[in-house]
Amino acid sequence: MYPHTHHELNKPILDVQNVTVRYDGRAALEEITFHLHAGERIAVVGPNGAGKSTMFKVVSGVLQPSAGEVTIFGSQPHRHVCIAYIPQRSQVDWNFPVSVADVVMMGRSAKLGLLNWPRKKDWEYVWHALEIVELSDLAERQIGQLSGGQQQRMFIARALAQEAELILMDEPLSGLDTPSQEGLLNMLDALQNQTVTVMVATHDLDQAARHFDRIMLLNRRIIAFDVPQNVLHTDHLLQAYGGRLKVDSGGTILVDDCCPPD
Repeated sequence: MYPHTHHELNKPILDVQNVTVRYDGRAALEEITFHLHAGERIAVVGPNGAGKSTMFKVVSGVLQPSAGEVTIFGSQPHRHVCIAYIPQRSQVDWNFPVSVADVVMMGRSAKLGLLNWPRKKDWEYVWHALEIVELSDLAERQIGQLSGGQQQRMFIARALAQEAELILMDEPLSGLDTPSQEGLLNMLDALQNQTVTVMVATHDLDQAARHFDRIMLLNRRIIAFDVPQNVLHTDHLLQAYGGRLKVDSGGTILVDDCCPPD
């Protein structure tokens, strides 16, 4: 069963101090420091290999940093019930024989404890979450039969059923067509209205500028973290992307991000 963690409501929902992560002597993250407040919507951008996935794993408590500290409302993040981590879709076994409702009910596992069956109240959370993401009519569908956008909405429903206050979404827009991307971004409005804090890793700088309160530009270190107009400067982007950054004749910034993922 997940431990009960104390919330100090006068503390930031997320406080990251001097976090460094090393793999085999190589730094994946270096001296990362920032904090978030409840209800913020943050885009994390940067080249492949910048450490976005690594940072999400550290924040969610899946990975211990080599140095530094992460706190959620003043408590350690390890298995913290108010954090929901939504991995990249490529990391999920979509052939696993579970329904949409089953997956959303998994968000209630911390509330149920070991060997406890879902109660009526738990199913009420599940159905309410499915209504919010507009998947009620697909509740009994096997998860591999969903479209990419529906799969991401299912994971948002699981986070809502979990009563998560901080949701980390790793490349949720990857591989989705434009209508599905826009639908998912609009879905984030509902989360913000419920004071849920969201961090989304994305490669789309234009969407990051249009749909998020602040942008974190990351390449192992934080290059810039501010409102979009203060982050998406050519000098900042050059620091992050280097030779992968191109500017066409019309002044449009293009990124050739073809390196292996972190």
